[in-house]
This record gives sequence, structure tokens and C-alpha cells, in this order.
Amino acid sequence: MASSIIPTMRYRDARTMIAWLCDTFGFQRHAVHEGEDGGIVHAELVLGDGMVMLGDARDDAFGALQAPPTGNGPVTQSPYVVVEDIEQLYAAARAAGATIVMDLRDQSYGSREFSCRDPEGQLWNFGTYDPWKAGE
Repeated sequence: MASSIIPTMRYRDARTMIAWLCDTFGFQRHAVHEGEDGGIVHAELVLGDGMVMLGDARDDAFGALQAPPTGNGPVTQSPYVVVEDIEQLYAAARAAGATIVMDLRDQSYGSREFSCRDPEGQLWNFGTYDPWKAGE
């Protein structure tokens, strides 16, 4: 049985964040579903073979379990995205106003990485280390 792990996120303004994530990080819209009120009920953004699902924060059963960050404090989870051109992505993130929380750096295990927060405070980690290819 094949499985995939797809991170999920809630945003205060998912429509704006979809545009920002696509323009800044290079995601592509796979599906975007609007509610009757014009808000984003569910969206799927893809980057290479990866995907994130997101939607507007709202008062529903899932919203009782997951909400957008309320500040810049620690989080319990965040996506790690494998990229080839880390220098370009780092420059794009800085230019788009991402808050760089761990500057671009080389790691002892051969990766070049940085971590940032998007405009709503979600934490993102980017690096050149690909665990699927680490043994090659």
C-alpha cells in the first residue's frame, strides 16, 4: 500500500497566502475550492512531488484542532522542503518579506538550509538535503 504525507495548514487569509506561496516558494495551484462566502475551504498546492493542503481558519471541528500561529513563538511542526536552487529561493523569500529565523547555512551532513516564517507566521524549512537520495 502506497502512502503519502501531506502537511495541512490553516491561514487567516488563505487566498492571499496561496498567491504568496506560489509567487515566493514556487508552489503551483493543484486545486482551490471556495466556500459560499468566498473564503477558501480547501486548497492543494504542489511543488515537485510534494503537496501542502490549506484553507481559511474557521470555527469547525478541524478548526478546534488546528489554527494559524498566534505569534512568533515555537511551533510543534513545520514542513521541510527539498530544493535544488537554495540560493534563489532564499533571495526570493527575503525579497517577499519572509522572516528569516535561521539564516542560510551549510550543515555538517552536506545540506545548505534556511528556515523562515511566512507573512502569517507559519514556519517553513528549506534545504538541499534529500533523505531519499542520501545513500546514493
